[in-house]
Amino acid sequence: MNQTMSTPHNQVQHRVRLPDLQVERALQSKGMHPLLARLLAARGVQVQESEETGLNHLLSPNLLKGIDQAAETLADALEAGARIVVIGDYDCDGATATAVAVRGLRMLLQSMGATAQQASYHIDFLVPNRFEYGYGLSPEIVRLAAEKFEPDLLVTVDNGIASVDGVAQANDLGIGVVITDHHLPGNELPDAIAIVNPNQPGCDFPSKSIAGVGVMFYTLLATRAVMRERGSFDQANQPRLDALLDLVALGTVADVVRLDANNRRLVDHGLQRIRKGRAQPGMLALFFEASRDPHKATATDLGFALGPRLNAAGRLSDMSLGIRCLLTDDAAEANRLAGELAKMNQERKRIESDMKQDALQDIEKFLNDDNPAAGVVVAHSDWHQGVIGILASRIKDRIYRPTIALAPGDDGLWKGSGRSVQGVHLRDVLDLVSKRLPPGSMPKFGGHAMAAGLTLLDNAVDAFKTEFAKAVEDLCDPAALTRVVETDGSIPTDYIHAQGVDVLQSQVWGQGFPPPMFCDQFEVLEQRILKEAHSKFKLMRDGKIFTALRWNHVESITGQVQLIYRFERDHFNGGEAVQLIIEQVLEQTPA
Repeated sequence: MNQTMSTPHNQVQHRVRLPDLQVERALQSKGMHPLLARLLAARGVQVQESEETGLNHLLSPNLLKGIDQAAETLADALEAGARIVVIGDYDCDGATATAVAVRGLRMLLQSMGATAQQASYHIDFLVPNRFEYGYGLSPEIVRLAAEKFEPDLLVTVDNGIASVDGVAQANDLGIGVVITDHHLPGNELPDAIAIVNPNQPGCDFPSKSIAGVGVMFYTLLATRAVMRERGSFDQANQPRLDALLDLVALGTVADVVRLDANNRRLVDHGLQRIRKGRAQPGMLALFFEASRDPHKATATDLGFALGPRLNAAGRLSDMSLGIRCLLTDDAAEANRLAGELAKMNQERKRIESDMKQDALQDIEKFLNDDNPAAGVVVAHSDWHQGVIGILASRIKDRIYRPTIALAPGDDGLWKGSGRSVQGVHLRDVLDLVSKRLPPGSMPKFGGHAMAAGLTLLDNAVDAFKTEFAKAVEDLCDPAALTRVVETDGSIPTDYIHAQGVDVLQSQVWGQGFPPPMFCDQFEVLEQRILKEAHSKFKLMRDGKIFTALRWNHVESITGQVQLIYRFERDHFNGGEAVQLIIEQVLEQTPA
């Protein structure tokens, strides 16, 4: 079923997910709740997959091209007492991947008899400061690592597949490199000892959407297997790498990768560890700072409460602060570092709020235009370059157009970060713009379909705004600029209760496996405005009264309304009641 409604600047199309009825019946026959069976059958889950939830059902590490060579190299280095430096990235996936690599390699070393102090000396990390060095294993980072650590081996996590020059620099200095990454490769691969990346040519690993932290976790599993075969330890006393799954879950959810069956298993087992109180001290400290209960941890907590706190360090300062929080075994130190991250996140929110107000003024004409541009560029001379990516995402969500946000960089160039919508390949758009601008106007750009970055000469900003909108229009089908909201249709009123929330939270929802949303008709009984920004309602359906909230909307709604909504426990009132969260008003028949 499709429905379309108009807004001042775009259209919203409602589409209902339809379940595979045969799968739905089969899941119910195995005792699954009817609502959950319907939701899973509408998301392509197969009956067998729903039963394969154990870690023994994870995809085999042996399916990853290059992992055997990587594991042999790491095992050799550990047994030889080599110095290994992990080169991380400044987002949450990079931070958790760094922590997984450092913790895992130290665990393997200690299983061979090394002390904690020795393990800390032999296994360390370095993460580029985004404002000084940019992204990835650059030649500058290699030289810094060589000067600071005198390493024998560098291991990249969540980066490296494009670091041709950086690996060449390491080779010149006699330093080996093992690359673990998940990003798309360029035309040339680095000359590393080993490359583990499911997206490199010739790799048959089925989960192409695994996060960087997942790739490193798999590399550790393979390394442990090699060391076990060599007699470094046996099955009984080998290190328990599943102790790292809380970090794997956090990085996977925060990186917004597609939650295929393998990723859902990784996240689910990580959440189970957190709920049982078996997470790293830094993870528990982050939960405390976010006022979330780790014993009730959900993927939403990881993506919207913990992830932003870690990302704030990389956006505003140095991600090494976040990595140290995830690495420490001292609860007091973890609490102190989590507190610093929370303060950074508050500062990030303040900066983002100020920038968003500027941007909303810039797009006011767009919002009121009967024929708005296909793509939008916002730029201000006093914006913070560490926050432009999240700003572009916020504006894109508001106007449903590919959006680029620009801020001045330290080198006299403008730094840009963009986010796109389904059906508009942002990197291809930038490629076309670069050809239409005067030569040299856009010295660097890169990315993929949904996100990209660039640098721009100061005198090219105005021309870039014009050419970006034209390029989007030239490359996309106009239908791609219509927002599509998918729901699971109507559900029986009797399912909307606290136990129904628990049924839904038994699964891991996220990117590519969207959380349930429903569409039903309600009667508005009452509306109140909260803090001059939000609305609280009393709604009635089938004679039952519900409390409902609509964030960031204060416009009046009366009479009969068709709503897109989700429901959750109302923890403010003890958690046994539920409240609806209104995502969209589709139709309204005033009283």
